[in-house]
Amino acid sequence: MYKLGFIGMGNMAGAIACGVAQSGFLKGDEMIAFDIVSSQLDKLDPYHIQKASNEKEVIEKSDIVFIGVKPQVVEAVIAPLKEALRNKAIISIVLGYDFQKYESLLDASTRHIFVMPNTPALVLNGMSLMEEKHSLTEEELNFTKDLFASIGSVEIVPSHLMNAAGTLSGCGPAFVYMVIEALADGAVKEGVPRSMAYKLASQTVAGAGMMQLKTGLHPGVLKDQVCSPGGSTIRGVKALEDAGIRSAFINAIEKGCHK
Repeated sequence: MYKLGFIGMGNMAGAIACGVAQSGFLKGDEMIAFDIVSSQLDKLDPYHIQKASNEKEVIEKSDIVFIGVKPQVVEAVIAPLKEALRNKAIISIVLGYDFQKYESLLDASTRHIFVMPNTPALVLNGMSLMEEKHSLTEEELNFTKDLFASIGSVEIVPSHLMNAAGTLSGCGPAFVYMVIEALADGAVKEGVPRSMAYKLASQTVAGAGMMQLKTGLHPGVLKDQVCSPGGSTIRGVKALEDAGIRSAFINAIEKGCHK
């Protein structure tokens, strides 16, 4: 038996599988995966993760089944597997399919939890939100916590906050990549080579985030510590405020929550 079986191997599921293998939490030969697009499984080759020929093989050969298909096909995928999933445990990362939604799709004997991860899991710096409401056994829950902790940080979130919190952590990387790109563009405009600009911007963003996590200080306090009276930073802050940076990010989260 494999410890973890993946149904669906898109970008997010792939980041998790490969990240878990990199972390050493599970070995490649302790995982098995299937995707209807066989080329999606190619990313698993460096980690020696096993490949299944169909979804039922994944279920039959796994202790816990990981559902990572697109939201628009999840019901079509789950329906013919309902019997096979009896008495099994499921970890789902399908956006919009929380505990209550799965209750109506699965047999009462199927235990399940909804988790919202993000793609930095691939580099072991993910942020995973676990829905507070679930039906896993204590052992299965602890395995799930340890699984996602091996590829980053884990937060237990009440069901009613999963959408908003998940928009922040799930969509947030895309917004931050836009910030990195824009900061680098500004430096390139002033003559800094592109590769250097990306490195400087990415490390600056990573370092600033770590600074807040480690110190626990309010972001505004940390910002003030960088701003000298009449200096370059406060002038840059003024330019960002003039451009409506705060409102833009708030609107981005709002739009993501209410699609």
